[in-house]
Amino acid sequence: MSGVWALRRGSAAAPPQWPLWLSSVLLLGLVILAFMVGKFPISPGQLLDVLVARLKGAAAPSPVETVVFQIRGPRIAAAIVVGAALAAAGAAYQGMFRNPLVSPDILGVSSGAALGAALAIFFSLGAAAIQGFAFAGGLVAVAVVYAVGSAVRRHDPMLTLILAGVVIGTLLGALLALIKYLADPYNQLPAITHWLLGSLASITPSDLQLAAPLALAALLPLVLLRWRMNLLSLPDDEARALGVHTAALRLAVVCAATLMTAASVAVSGVIGWVGLLVPHAARLLVGPDFGRLLPLSMVFGACYLLAVDTLARTLAAIEIPPGVLTAVIGTPLFLWLLAAARRGW
Repeated sequence: MSGVWALRRGSAAAPPQWPLWLSSVLLLGLVILAFMVGKFPISPGQLLDVLVARLKGAAAPSPVETVVFQIRGPRIAAAIVVGAALAAAGAAYQGMFRNPLVSPDILGVSSGAALGAALAIFFSLGAAAIQGFAFAGGLVAVAVVYAVGSAVRRHDPMLTLILAGVVIGTLLGALLALIKYLADPYNQLPAITHWLLGSLASITPSDLQLAAPLALAALLPLVLLRWRMNLLSLPDDEARALGVHTAALRLAVVCAATLMTAASVAVSGVIGWVGLLVPHAARLLVGPDFGRLLPLSMVFGACYLLAVDTLARTLAAIEIPPGVLTAVIGTPLFLWLLAAARRGW
């Protein structure tokens, strides 16, 4: 029962509050910066005037107001929602699988969403249908993976889920490659490639109305079960001895994390590294206690994706896909975290 005593000692320690406060201030600064920079620069005074006028209900139509509320506002909000959701899902999956290399797409949700979106593009459906197919594809993929893992009961359930996710993800990747091979190389194939690289450029308020409520609904179980999540880091027999139904808890975590990931991928495309890198950085500061790790991971994820998206639209004359920048920036950061992390993850 040494794991139990270690867990109790970690829970009794006073949690450091400065990382959460500092990251929240950083997020606020990044939001202001994201509103100001771009092809149409906005000064701090103009931004303040537009916000005050909107609060007073006296805002008159102007180019600045259009840029703030119709173009950059939805995009900034989407970066915050998607980044926070992917980071929360990554923290939940890493804690549940007791594996620091797990990311939100470990169970095939990204592969299923990519296949669903590619099918919608292949059949020349509209933007709403593409998002709906992507969302449904992610949920169906994880449902198949979990069904396979539940059917093979004689093996370790955690290992079985990971292996099933790898196998189903490979199959979905092969089907996606087939669709790309059959797609029109002048219209459909570029659209599929663009979606797979991820983008927040075409986000609209209606997209946020779809993704934000689903992400918040999926976040609620993780918040309510945050203390039980710590027990998943123990062996199953010790967790059951403490009164935790591990199978039901894993199912709840998988459903919540999958719903957050599918809602995010449906509106932004496949954006990697957020769910893998950000929980490591948060864990380095506050430790593995899920009650502290979850909020800090969400704020870190929002900061990271918002910074990447701001760079993506300002670094060059053409917009760089965020999926490319997350990998370019995430690789050296992850290597640095590996070198700086404690020996016992």
